[in-house]
Amino acid sequence: MAKDYYTRLLDNTLGLYLETFGAVLIEGPKWSGKTTTASHHASSILKMQDPTQIKNNLLIAESAPKLLLDGAKPRLIDEWQVAPTLWDCVRVAVDDSGESGQFILTGSATPLLEATMHTGTGRIARVVMRPMSLYESLDSTGAVSLKELFEMVAIKGCKATLSIQDIAYLICRGGWPQSIGESVDSALLIANQYVKSIYNHDISYLDGSIKDPKRVQAFLRSYARNVQTLTKNTTLLEDVKTNDISLTEATLYSYLNALQRLFIIEETPAWSPNIRSKTAIRTSNKKGFVDPSIAAAILGQTPTSLLKDFELFGFLFEALCVRDLRIYADQMNGEIYHYRDQYGLECDAVIRLNNGDYALVEIKLGGKAEEQAALNLNRLSELLVSKGYSSPRFKMILTGGEYAYNRKDGVVVVPVGCLRN
Repeated sequence: MAKDYYTRLLDNTLGLYLETFGAVLIEGPKWSGKTTTASHHASSILKMQDPTQIKNNLLIAESAPKLLLDGAKPRLIDEWQVAPTLWDCVRVAVDDSGESGQFILTGSATPLLEATMHTGTGRIARVVMRPMSLYESLDSTGAVSLKELFEMVAIKGCKATLSIQDIAYLICRGGWPQSIGESVDSALLIANQYVKSIYNHDISYLDGSIKDPKRVQAFLRSYARNVQTLTKNTTLLEDVKTNDISLTEATLYSYLNALQRLFIIEETPAWSPNIRSKTAIRTSNKKGFVDPSIAAAILGQTPTSLLKDFELFGFLFEALCVRDLRIYADQMNGEIYHYRDQYGLECDAVIRLNNGDYALVEIKLGGKAEEQAALNLNRLSELLVSKGYSSPRFKMILTGGEYAYNRKDGVVVVPVGCLRN
């Protein structure tokens, strides 16, 4: 039986983009729902990886690619990167027609730049689809809107329905549409199989270069142990070399690059505001995956084991929150960064919009760290203002707790189980 369709935040974005551009490319990791969502907006579909047609499709793509574009518009070309020549064919078709909403392309891997002849700028718009946020999977009440916080609308007191046990499960389950509504055992099995597919098949399939699954697995384990930290790649190399002395730096970076092209690894860049200060700002990326369940599965974690290791639980909770913040911020043309300076002043997430507005967010699993988190947020805000920067639109502690409320010091406390775009 087909699963019910869960409305995605990208549905509204995709509708607008199809009205504006000749074609739209939806990128993102496998199993994130790209094809399903795109199908809801398409009038005809070409599945390039259909096992019964892939050989024929590739032959046509090589000899007469325009034939694959025939069909009612918008036409969905699923996993277009299997035949990169289709990119230029779509671009030319869009130029020739001059009409919007002609094609939807989906891809779970980024081809090498030389595989296409033209960027498609102005013809083909790009959007990223990540796994589902808690609001999309109906695990967040959505009582607190990130957009309204940026508009400085005061939040109303509300309560999340998620317990700490629920959060541990949601981290391990992840936001994979296939997992929603399944039993706990099935959901965890899906995440585990996803990870096995990465190191056994996907990373080698990307460029046809066979990579040792055990080496890739060892790299992923080291990376997962350092999720949401500023650990240097050289440290990862030394960690992996403990059991594989022949691993080279070039090999490690090839794995990192491949996993980024597969949309598996998604790091958080540092925010470096121009505050005209001698303060040295750390510029390293924070390690991260597109979904916290990847790290949990790599490390062999279950909801039960996470509840026994609150240090790891805290890092994976931060990963869950960053995933959701990215998804929600996308709806406002926003980006997620982190901040840390040489004096130890830090902020787990900085949400910056295209218009320059920004917000400061500290992520804390429990309430005990709330006071220090609020102090950090206000100190950073004061530093920025003292150096001529604008005030943040809001300062938020994003928690695994129950209640959303306004603190007297101007900081808002919001459970991740209450947040939406």
